Amino acid sequence: MSKSINIVTSTIVPINIENIDTDQIIPARFLKATSRDGFGKNLFRDWRYENDDENQPKKDFVLNNPTYKGKILVAAKNFGCGSSREHAAWAIKDAGFDVVVSSFFADIFKNNALNNFLLPVTVSEPFLQKIYDAVEKDANTSIEVSLPEQTITIAATGESEKFDINAYKKTCLLNGYDDIDYLLSIRGEIEKFENERI
Repeated sequence: MSKSINIVTSTIVPINIENIDTDQIIPARFLKATSRDGFGKNLFRDWRYENDDENQPKKDFVLNNPTYKGKILVAAKNFGCGSSREHAAWAIKDAGFDVVVSSFFADIFKNNALNNFLLPVTVSEPFLQKIYDAVEKDANTSIEVSLPEQTITIAATGESEKFDINAYKKTCLLNGYDDIDYLLSIRGEIEKFENERI
């Protein structure tokens, strides 16, 4: 699993549904495992299959449509609401996504995503609609998400918007650091500070 994120340029998987909660992202019956691996196959499980049968994919669901693929998931507002399960971020990341775009994220989901090297990008409602319009015209439309510049750009039109991210989390994502990795990266500064206090 790639940890660091810098610039992600990819086609997108659009899910134009509001209020997607964590139980829809990864149903509770799949939360028994403690490893982060393997959750991707059950991402949006109840929306993907008839009667929970992997041999009966629902043809009208976007993840079952080979037309749409990529590392960027685009969803409507209030994504990740509901219970605080970290498995939701695990499932999205394990399914191959590096970025989720929405006009609003539930706070707990947003933090879980950042802690699991999944970049949540919050855009305005008008810009979100422009993304949906672009992919409707051309399923191969590409989006560039630049973490260093904190911009998201629709390649076909050149339209761009800035997004916010916590400075500490930005540093961690750019370097592939979890909290422990970050502390180790500044160990010299910590030791210097400690020595100056003696």
